[in-house]
Amino acid sequence: MTEFYIVRHGETRGNTMGFKQGQVDAEPSQLDENGIKQAQVLHDHFDISFADRLIVSPLTRAKDTANILNTGHDLPVEVDDRLLEISYGDWDGQYDADLKAKYLKYFIPGSNAVYPEYYEAAHGEKFTDVEERVAEFTNDMQKKYPNQKMIIVTHGFTTRSFAQNAVKATDPLAFKEPQNCSVTKISVSPENQQALYYYGQVFK
Repeated sequence: MTEFYIVRHGETRGNTMGFKQGQVDAEPSQLDENGIKQAQVLHDHFDISFADRLIVSPLTRAKDTANILNTGHDLPVEVDDRLLEISYGDWDGQYDADLKAKYLKYFIPGSNAVYPEYYEAAHGEKFTDVEERVAEFTNDMQKKYPNQKMIIVTHGFTTRSFAQNAVKATDPLAFKEPQNCSVTKISVSPENQQALYYYGQVFK
């Protein structure tokens, strides 16, 4: 059984500004002061020394979170592009308020989250595109590192995709994006049977 402990990166200014970060890797998509503090709190209350390795998204906000978590542990670190956040296409780097003024029907009422059909206007990744690359990553890591425990540092929508896959959810809105620096645990058997143990758990 291979275990995945999936961490969403710490808070960024983009998270608090209503900004579609997607795959943007410049300001305001870096950890802010609170995001650094969140990562430090997680480091202090979620001891990753039990794990065999750490695998991280190439975006700076995820790598910085991983570096804080790995302080004093020095787990081997790999970077994998399949852990990238969803690309919102033309919407990457735009503010939700501006997008809602033009494309309100694609937004879930009362939130900045979008319906799966958003890609029709944004030309971004489909929800299922992210789920497929996450599934490929999960399967590959289970084969490459059977019976190991891995810390995965990634993004909100990507974490949601791990959970969707684990429970084979048919509702694309079954999982909301988890909080910053929360942890989600799944396991994968050699037969690629997955189980979700907990979602978006905050350690503090």
